[in-house]
Amino acid sequence: MIPPSPFLCVITDDAFCPVTIAELALKGGAAIIQLRHKSASGSQLFSWAVEISKLCQKYRGLCIINDRVDIAMASGADGVHLGQKDMPADIARKLLGKKRIIGVSASSLEEALQAEKDGADYIGFGHIYPTYSKEKGFPPLGPETLQNTAALLSLPIIAIGGINIENAASLISCGAAGVAVISAVSRTDEPLMAARELVSAIKRKYS
Repeated sequence: MIPPSPFLCVITDDAFCPVTIAELALKGGAAIIQLRHKSASGSQLFSWAVEISKLCQKYRGLCIINDRVDIAMASGADGVHLGQKDMPADIARKLLGKKRIIGVSASSLEEALQAEKDGADYIGFGHIYPTYSKEKGFPPLGPETLQNTAALLSLPIIAIGGINIENAASLISCGAAGVAVISAVSRTDEPLMAARELVSAIKRKYS
């Protein structure tokens, strides 16, 4: 089950140890850790997934595996996050069953609605702002597109892309259930403090 809004999702960075970042982010209040590492072997991903799943159990967070349904199943993770070029959510659901979480990346209302139809549990929507975490073939969507899309979906939306301490809270106001970050936590000198400050920022307005 997706955490109550608002919440922070921290996506691991290829340049840093995912387990270390996961533990610091969880200590800082992150509710979801998404294990993403494009260059790691399957065995390395599985090992990290097992460790992060245990950490998430300890800190009452959720462990979501990027792309790899097989590793999500084998490691005991809470679910999987799929891109538009990955396995469709309805096929993943048949493999994962009803208890595990399925998230789907979307960059348009049409993609989000299709994911909702296919049985996804949440939408990762973006990129909202310019981001350098990976190549993008389209301009930033912006808060207005996020707000318009959220209004037409019944699924929770996690905003992603260029999110930091200055803009995170405004995206919750636009209808996002949570925000997902990479560099705003992973590429800071103090990931624990960065996560804590982000969580405080998005929750302050609603306390």
